Formats: sequence, C-alpha cells, structure tokens
Amino acid sequence: MSSTLGFIAQYLRTVPLSVGFAALLIITSIVTGTIGDFVYSDPAEETWGAGVATASNGQWWTFVTALVIPGDPAQLVAGVLLSLVLLGTAERAMGARRVIASFLVTGVLGLVVGVFFQWIGSLAGEWWAAGTSLDLTLDPLTPIVGSLLTASAFLSALWRRRVRIVTFSILLMFVLYDGDSSNSYRLSAAVLGLVLGRLLARRGEPVAPQRSSHAEVRVLLATIVAVTAVGPVIALINPDGFGPFAAASELFRTFPDAASTTAECAGATSASCVHQLALLSLAGPGPLLLTFIPLVLLLVAAWGLRKGRRFALWLAVLVNIAFALLAWFSLDVMQTLQTEGAGGPSLDVVDYVVWLGSAVVVPIVISAVLVARRAHFGIRAPREALIRFTLVSLVSLVALSVLYLIVGWLTLGSYVPDATLSQLTADVFRRFIPVNFLGTTGHVMVPRDELTRAVFHWVGPLFWAIMVAGILRVFAATDQTVRVGDPQRFRALLKRGGGGTMGWMGTWPGNVYWFSADGEAAVAYRVINDIAITMSDPVCRDDRATQTIREFADFCDANSWTPVFYSVHPQYLRSFDDLGWQYMSVGEETLMHPVTLDMAGKPWQKVRQALNRGIKEGVTTQWLSYDELTLSQANQINAISEAWVSEKELPEMGFTLGALEEIKDSDVKLMLALDPEGMIQAVTSWLPIYRDGVPVGYTIDFMRRADGSMNGTMEFLIASAALAMQKDGIEVLSLSGAPLASKPLAAGEEPPAPTVLTGLLEFLAKTLEPAYGFSTLFRFKAKFNPTYETIYMAYADPLELPAIGAAVGKAYLPTVSAKEAVSLVRTLAAKK
Repeated sequence: MSSTLGFIAQYLRTVPLSVGFAALLIITSIVTGTIGDFVYSDPAEETWGAGVATASNGQWWTFVTALVIPGDPAQLVAGVLLSLVLLGTAERAMGARRVIASFLVTGVLGLVVGVFFQWIGSLAGEWWAAGTSLDLTLDPLTPIVGSLLTASAFLSALWRRRVRIVTFSILLMFVLYDGDSSNSYRLSAAVLGLVLGRLLARRGEPVAPQRSSHAEVRVLLATIVAVTAVGPVIALINPDGFGPFAAASELFRTFPDAASTTAECAGATSASCVHQLALLSLAGPGPLLLTFIPLVLLLVAAWGLRKGRRFALWLAVLVNIAFALLAWFSLDVMQTLQTEGAGGPSLDVVDYVVWLGSAVVVPIVISAVLVARRAHFGIRAPREALIRFTLVSLVSLVALSVLYLIVGWLTLGSYVPDATLSQLTADVFRRFIPVNFLGTTGHVMVPRDELTRAVFHWVGPLFWAIMVAGILRVFAATDQTVRVGDPQRFRALLKRGGGGTMGWMGTWPGNVYWFSADGEAAVAYRVINDIAITMSDPVCRDDRATQTIREFADFCDANSWTPVFYSVHPQYLRSFDDLGWQYMSVGEETLMHPVTLDMAGKPWQKVRQALNRGIKEGVTTQWLSYDELTLSQANQINAISEAWVSEKELPEMGFTLGALEEIKDSDVKLMLALDPEGMIQAVTSWLPIYRDGVPVGYTIDFMRRADGSMNGTMEFLIASAALAMQKDGIEVLSLSGAPLASKPLAAGEEPPAPTVLTGLLEFLAKTLEPAYGFSTLFRFKAKFNPTYETIYMAYADPLELPAIGAAVGKAYLPTVSAKEAVSLVRTLAAKK
C-alpha cells in the first residue's frame, strides 16, 4: 500500500500543471455552485456556458469559462481524474508550455468551431443543429481531449496510434449515438489537436495515408464493429439524444405491462395488440439478455477481428446483415403501426430516412468494408475446432427446442391467446431470436404457467451462451501442428551454427518452427494465449539477426500473435534496439571454458575434493548417448528419475528445463557416474552446440542423482565432464541459465537502478525459492568459478507484459494439476 501511494505521489510531482488544473476545477465548481447540482444549473449555464445562445448575446468569455467549470458533480469527478491521467500524460509527453498552448487553442477553437456549425445548421433547418442550438455547455473535458491528441504527436508510433484510435473511437461513438453538444465540441478539439500536434512536434509525418499493417487494420475494423455494438446501448441510456444513429436504440426499448396487456389482447388480432404481446414476451431477465444478443455477438466478433480471425469476420458480416434486415422490418412495422393509428411514433419523411440510414445502411456498409478487407483476416481455425463447434451448436439447438416443445405441449392450455400444437411448433424458432425484432410475425402467444414461462424465456439465452462460449473457443484454437520435415530442417540449421548455447532446446516437443523464405534462418517457438514465445536465440548467421527477428515479427503480426524472444543473449540486443523493442533480464547463464580450464587454487578446493573422493571410492564416468545405453542402464536412469519426481509434490517444470524424454535424442550426450559395481550413481545430459557441423560446446540440462550416492557426486560428474571436454578441445561448457537470478557484482560495481520490472522479478525469485530453489542452484553452479552472461526476454509491446508473464508461466508449468497447484501454494506458505 505504501509503495502504491509513493508511486502516485511521485507521479503527481511530475505533472504540477495537471494537478493545478484539477484543483482549479474543484474551486470553480464551488464558486459557481455546480458542485451541488446533480443536473445542470440554469444560472451557471446561462452565465458561464458556451453555446449558440450565449455567443449570439455577445458573451464571448463563455468560450473560456466553459473550459474550466464542470457542469455537475459527475463531470467534476471525471474532470479531476482525466486531468491527472490524460492531461498528465500530455504534460509528461510535451511539457507544461505546450500543454498550456494546446489547452487554450484546442479548447477555445473547439468550442468556436462547434458553435459556429451549430449556428449555421440551425439557420439551414438541419435537424441535429436545430435540436441542439439551445444547448449551453460547461465541459472541461474538451480541452483535455484536445491536449491529449496534441501530445500524441510526441509519443512513439505504437502509443501514438493507440491513443488516436481509442480516443476517436470513443468520441465518434458518443457523437453518433448520443449527439450531445459537448460530444461534438470534444470531437472538434480532437481534430484540432491532431493538426496542432503536427505543427508543434514537426516530425515531418507524411500527410498521405500510409499502408496499414495487419495489426492496424484489424484494430481499426474491430473498433468500428465494437462501436456499433456499444453505441445503441449509449443511445438507450440517453433516450433524448440527438445522435444520427440514436434510432438503433429503438430496437432495444422496454416492455409493456404484463397483466393489462394479456387482459386487453386475450382475443384481439390488431397490429397494436400483436406488437404489444410480442414485446411482452421479452419481459424478464432472460428475454432481456436475448434482446442484446446481436450486440454481444458483435462485441465477440470485434474481439476475434482484433486477433485476425477469419471466422470472426464472417460472424461480424452475418450479424450486421441480420441486424440490417431485422431493423428494416422493425422500422417498417413502426410505420405500419403509425398508419393504423396504433399510437406509434410520428415520423416525417426525413426522420424516417435517417432511421433507415442509421439502423440499416450502416451495418451493410460495415459488412462491405469487412469483406473488402478480408485479406487482413487470414487466420483460420483448425478444421477440428470448426467441426466441434458446429456439432455442439446443432445438438444444443435441437435439445433446447425439443425441451421447449415437450414442456409447451404438456401445458398447451396455459397460452394466451389459445394455441395449437402446430402454432407451438412454429413458435420454436422465435425462442432463439429477439422478439423485439420479429415481434409481429406469426401467431404471438405467451404462457401463463410458471415452468413453461421459465423455459419459454431461458432456452434462447442458454443457447446463445453456449454459442458465444463455442465461438470464443474457436477464436482460441490454433494450429500447432509440426509439419513433416520441419524438425530435421531445424536441426540442420542448428548444426551449421546459430541458436546460441540453448538453441538445442528448440528441438524439444512443444515447439513449432518458422523458417525464413530463403530457408537460411529459423525460429523455434510455441504459442500460448496468442503469445509466441521463442526458444533462445534465432538460428541464423550473425549478420542477418535483425532481418530474421523482423521477419519473424511480421509472421507473428500476420497471425495476430505477440512475439517474445526468451533467453536471448546480449549480442542480439542491438537488433532489438534497432527494431524499437524493449528487453529485460530473466536470468544469468553460467559459462565455463574448458580449453583454458585450470582447477588449481583455493576457489576450486571443493570441486577438487569431490573429484579426489570419487577417484578414491572407485567412481568412474561414461560419455555416451541414450541409444548406446545398455538395457540395465536405461532402466536405472528411468528409476532414478522416477524416484526424484515422486519425492516432490510439486509440478515438474518444462520449457527450458528438460526431463527424461529430452535425453533420448541421439545428438544429446550423457555423462554417467558409475560405482565400482557398474551401478549408476548420477547422470547428466549435455545439449550440443554446433558450428559448421562440428560440436564446439555443450550445455548441461538433465541432472539426477541416485539415493545414497556419494556426497559431491554431481560436482564430481560436472568436473569430470569439463576435463573430458578440455581434452576434446571443446570451447564452451554452459551450466545453463538460472531463472530470476542476478550475477554477483564485481568489486566496485554498482547495482543497476531498480525499476518496477526488476522489483517484480526479485519478488518472484524470493516467492518461488522455497519451492524450486533457483538461488540454491545458482550458488551450486558458482562452485565452478564460471563467467556470467545475462539472458534476456525481448518484447515489442510493454502493455502485453502481464499476458507475456502468464504465457511464460504456462510454458514452464503446462500441465499443472489442481493437487500440484495446492502443493505449490502449501510449500510457498510453509517456508515463508
């Protein structure tokens, strides 16, 4: 708690201007009295608010005062928070002087431009301008939005794009579906902010539109689809809104009273009664949820579009077309009701065209744009996932339909008006479609029996809940099939050179492979929750590292994955700098150099003691591959490994930590420690490091010792391996990486400045130490007097760090059971 408060205090000290504006809002709300008004105060608006009326009266000061006085308590709270966050972001990005300039320019001109167009439109009789020309606005959010968009020009390309897309999406949604004057002023200020930002930043950004990447197009179209889903809800919340698309909310209005409607329409067939009964059938939480199913499906489709899913594209197209057809029918019904004198809304020709344009034409246009841009959504779900989704959907639909028919047939006499079995059968499809859309088609009937009403109301929402869950599973399905020949191609590139000391881990099960177009480079990776985690360094020549990383990132972009290079070495950091990526330390690799190895001196005393003891007790070593083991030796290794695993209640880790299956590779070497009777006392596995087809190094992976083996057996085995490699001229021996470890500081060396990320890693290291002993292992490796090399995780997007952390955790513990998870928590709690 104290650290959080300290962080907030430190942040506020960096944005004094924004803090001052937040304080000014509080003061002006107290002075003008708006702090106690939960609706706009007429005197305050008439004196300080901006609008056509005050401008016409010569109250030009209102173009300034409207920017610093909140209209009500809710706007005060929003203004203070957004001042500290959004205006603070602008202040940190471009400095206090530019913020003051952008605040005044975008705020004042935003109001002036907005009021001018309202005045011109009202004179011309334009319906929106005429309906809002009497509005008086107090809105400090207008200059905040303008300043934020101005500051976006000073941000990195990634953040600049995000700020602009999110801000304009929200602004357009409120302008189109709510239509309040303040929304149009904010939009004007935002546009002015873009222009002012270009002038102030002088980046020389090209005015001509640039070709968008897959990610940009996906985010943009997903945002448009999401806006069309959320927009009608905004319009529904404010039924008096003047937004041009506000008519869409008419498809989601409230329902008539149940008792009076069933009594009045018990035998009637007029259009009014049929319509009222149709709306009545929606009364209740279940039908209310069913009413919003099209919007939910659009939000789900928007999520899939962001991920580049072709299935999401066709879902969005289908829902939008259905939306357009159903809206056309619904609006046509309203016109029919009006002509019958049934109390429907009075619509003139222009209003009616606007209704159709908002509820019908817009979905069709969106569908056309999606189809035209379908090349950006090339990620197809695996065939098995589509088959499973189809079967589950059909079975659910049939089962719920049969359930409704059976219950309805048993209580057929409870329906109002009276219903027949054929009418009940025809009514089945209506249970799965919002009745507010199709409320006047067919024989509308409502059951009075409680059980029947429950089934009547809930089979539809239940079916669509199953559908939505199934759609999300289809979006999550990825084809992780390893193509025939890929492992062999990857091994061939590894043997030519590249991949680093941990490159051979890329051959392990669970990895799939990307190859460059010319076949000269490769990356081993695995996709977890749309995070593509690579295994160690890219496998390529050193001079094409940047190109390989960029090409792999483009491949991930095409598949809507977030690329993460895990356990990469320092020589690649320059490539990530060139690409604008960020990176952080995830551990330390311990290295020995057998060619220059000398075990003399006090630092090697413990290792020499283990060597001498092993020789004295007759322990010998054997260097071979798993294929060369005798049956007895293979069984012994299996038994040692099983005993080691069974003694631990904790889940066995994977990813960069190999297990029994990984040592069975014919290219992987084993070093055995044998007692005088030939029984295995300990075993280590060594992953090869190749250059030009010849092993030049080895990395330790698998380490197991038998119960009752000699103390120091593992030190004996590693030292023996190092001496054997020295004789063979091996250049490097890696004791592998120690996760979450920090290398010891040299004399006089200062530790790096702490950051939020380093603090998090230190916390994780201390938390997991009781369970997995990372620090203990690191100290064990220090006995061999190694050199240290930091290994890094490189990533393009810092906002994805939480998802990256979860994916890395899943990679290390992919199959953790509930029992193992409980054991892990118990171990961590017991040893704190």
